[in-house]
Amino acid sequence: MKYLLLSYLFFLAGLGSARAQASAAPPLGVWADDTGDSHIELYRCGEELCGRLVWLRQPTDPNGKPRLDQNNPKEERRTQPLRNLTVLQHLRHNPDNDRWEGGEIYDPENGRTYSCYISATGKDRLEVKGYIGFSMIGKSHYWQRVK
Repeated sequence: MKYLLLSYLFFLAGLGSARAQASAAPPLGVWADDTGDSHIELYRCGEELCGRLVWLRQPTDPNGKPRLDQNNPKEERRTQPLRNLTVLQHLRHNPDNDRWEGGEIYDPENGRTYSCYISATGKDRLEVKGYIGFSMIGKSHYWQRVK
């Protein structure tokens, strides 16, 4: 009986460990934003999670040229194309609440950078929350996995 109980406890400990490892897996891949206007590829950058724009519904301006980061507050960056622009960076996994946080998200529509976190709300769905100051005050967006 004692061995059966010990075996059961080791089994449960193994399940908990496997769950922790599975949940710590970063949400790598390509995700569609909730407007359907862009796709963002999430990828590892060292120990952190980063993201870049890889698809735009409107990739060109009215003149047929690639859309640029024209709203960037840094003038020297206004000539860089939006495609492949890094828009998420410095996200680190926090196992206590099982989300990627402490990072920044850049909004090329207004040229502003916000604090952010990413949390899985399903196998193929993410909550991406941008905020200033406190995460309770901010705006959540929900992204769907593309691939």
